[in-house]
Amino acid sequence: MSEKKQPGVWEGFKAFLMRGNVIDLAVAVVIGAAFTNIVNSVVKGIINPLVGAIGTQNLDSYSSCLKDPCNGTGATATGIRIMWGSVLGATLSFVITAAVVYFLMVLPMSKFLARQAARQKAKEGTQEIIEVSELEVLKEIRDALVAQRGSGYSQH
Repeated sequence: MSEKKQPGVWEGFKAFLMRGNVIDLAVAVVIGAAFTNIVNSVVKGIINPLVGAIGTQNLDSYSSCLKDPCNGTGATATGIRIMWGSVLGATLSFVITAAVVYFLMVLPMSKFLARQAARQKAKEGTQEIIEVSELEVLKEIRDALVAQRGSGYSQH
């Protein structure tokens, strides 16, 4: 029996790390983590005070009592509460994050890529026109040479 050598763990790990997607994903995670702090600051510094003008600044304090008596907080809380304020805060954070990512990253990048593709297409179209015109000139030269041979030389 012939024994096939299996790639070692180190070689497999190295191949995994050398894939382009892994590096891109790592960068995206790091940028996303940093961006989370910005979004949380916007929610706490702008959104919560706007909501606080109507009620309380802390959205987490909004709740509804499902089963009375709802008294106390933390470990001493009684009753069953639905903490819909924290869900609302998380939803606002998500919508703000999605809007900022779309308007500041996705939309400009898609416009940039569309312009690049249009430039590339125009460049390819120009190159094709040049190639076609060169081909036409070469055909004309060939036809002229054939005509010159036919009229200048007599074949015996």
